[in-house]
Amino acid sequence: MEGMDGLRVVVTGSSRGIGRAAAVRLGALGARVVINGTQASALAETAAALEAVGAEYRMVTGSVAEPAGIVRDRTLLKMSVEEWDDVIAVHLRGAFLVTQAAARAMKESGGGHILQVVSNSGLAGGFGQANYAAAKAGMMGLLRTCVLELTRLHIRTNALWPIAETDMTQVVFDRASEAAAKAGADAPSPASLGFGSTEAVAEGLAWLLSSHASALNGQCLTFNGRKAALWSHPQECFEVFAEDPMNGEALTQWLGSTTPQPLARPKMVP
Repeated sequence: MEGMDGLRVVVTGSSRGIGRAAAVRLGALGARVVINGTQASALAETAAALEAVGAEYRMVTGSVAEPAGIVRDRTLLKMSVEEWDDVIAVHLRGAFLVTQAAARAMKESGGGHILQVVSNSGLAGGFGQANYAAAKAGMMGLLRTCVLELTRLHIRTNALWPIAETDMTQVVFDRASEAAAKAGADAPSPASLGFGSTEAVAEGLAWLLSSHASALNGQCLTFNGRKAALWSHPQECFEVFAEDPMNGEALTQWLGSTTPQPLARPKMVP
């Protein structure tokens, strides 16, 4: 893939999972990579992988807010304030702090590209993940605001929903295996559930950062290695205007028989 030589990239949360795979892939393609994570020993493993592909890199140990990439799954009625705050701090506050710092640096250097890593939970909701879903949805709101404020500075902002087999998604496979066992069936593979390897998904992230995707701004890409799709933007689908303020009867007349919009549940596999 062309368009990577000398590209300066900061990959937060690159001590494991998708972050590590992305850092290594970008380094192999010629990018100069700053890797970041909270666990020095795990981050050193990423550094070793970068050295193995001959990449130029710098290692920075630290947190964007709290230990990165966490979930505190619990249904809404049982979720504690602490569980809510922990996840919001890591994913949403962390995204804000990194985006702000990156945008300031990019403004001085003449432009750049900020890529937010989001989740299906923030796009379509997630059972037991009110905190995580709210944080990831908030990141999409942050992205759209960045488009309004930063485009004039030649800074693009896009998002990736990576569908990968990681520590965080292991719970999906565990539940699927339990359900299969109860039904007397074999446990499904991650691929059959629509999940790709971190290395396969990193290819989509690298493509988004390459010159081949230079026309994209304010977009969200779904990628699992075998499936690629762009998400639509929220928009009004039915609208009416009145000369005078509408009361309840008028609203019923206009909207009472309108068919509600369906909730999106994206397909993971064909």
